[in-house]
Amino acid sequence: MKKLNKIGKVLIVFLLVFLLTGCTKQLVVEKTNDKGKKTKEVVKYDKGKNATGQSLTKNILCRPEDKDLIKIYKDNGVKIDNLKTCTSFTPTIKSNEGLWDNIFIKPLAWVILKLGYLVKNFGLAVILAGLIIRLFLYPVTKKSAMQSENLKKAQPELQKLEKKYANKMNDQQAMMQKSQEMMAIYKKYNISLFSGCLVAIIQLPLFIAFLEAINRTPAIFEGEFLGLQLGTTPWFALSQGNWWYIIIPIIVFVVTYFSMKLNGTQATDNSNPAAGSTKMMMNMMVVVITISSFQLSTAIGLYWITSSLFTVIQNLLVARSGNSAKIKKS
Repeated sequence: MKKLNKIGKVLIVFLLVFLLTGCTKQLVVEKTNDKGKKTKEVVKYDKGKNATGQSLTKNILCRPEDKDLIKIYKDNGVKIDNLKTCTSFTPTIKSNEGLWDNIFIKPLAWVILKLGYLVKNFGLAVILAGLIIRLFLYPVTKKSAMQSENLKKAQPELQKLEKKYANKMNDQQAMMQKSQEMMAIYKKYNISLFSGCLVAIIQLPLFIAFLEAINRTPAIFEGEFLGLQLGTTPWFALSQGNWWYIIIPIIVFVVTYFSMKLNGTQATDNSNPAAGSTKMMMNMMVVVITISSFQLSTAIGLYWITSSLFTVIQNLLVARSGNSAKIKKS
């Protein structure tokens, strides 16, 4: 347990170092109200023929092509003429930029751009980039899915253990004995307490990387996919009467729900005292993610759907292989 805690702390510190060495700079304008007080407002692309409603970033990676967007940037002091076009963008390392920008954001943006020009659609490129990364991480995420299956197998013994110590909650020595027996069960079924956390730790920076890469690359958020503008947020689209954008939050809700349901095996175990709170937390996360998807660009919604759907299919395949192994043994 001490070893797992140390590994967890090292990973968290490592991720914080990367996350804090570079970030998106929002395009902010200073305004003076009627009382003479100065306020700062984030510039949004909410006017013009191709308006998306998204908050614009100051440190974009390449030059936009949309005339209205170019005007907004120039009017707010962004020197976009010095930037390369997105077709000629290459991820160069700059000493005045952080590790996060140089190692994650720019290479990821470059990959999506190359895929977009190859398949002639940036929405499809976001999906393909998401799939490529998930396939690369498959050994790690598969191990986490197998942990869920192993936890299912261990449930009968864990339930017996809970019943055994049900009336000894105030007995410190009994609780220590219970912990030892529980760890023995985990060892028997090869259950790692840290593997599930590892996937969650990996998912967060990946999501942030996609978010920044898309928001800082005009060619991506200027593109379309199946009639949906990639930079448009569903909330802004709905406010403009484009009701079909509701499909993105709906699909986000469905795939997120099933992804968490398949990963949350322990939450369905009624003998576990923490089952109720765990299940409630999972449901809250589904609601929060769904609500957030209204304010995030369609491109980010596509990435989240791809990643969650991959998790669902992966977990189903792992469960199926586990059931096949049981049949062969019997």
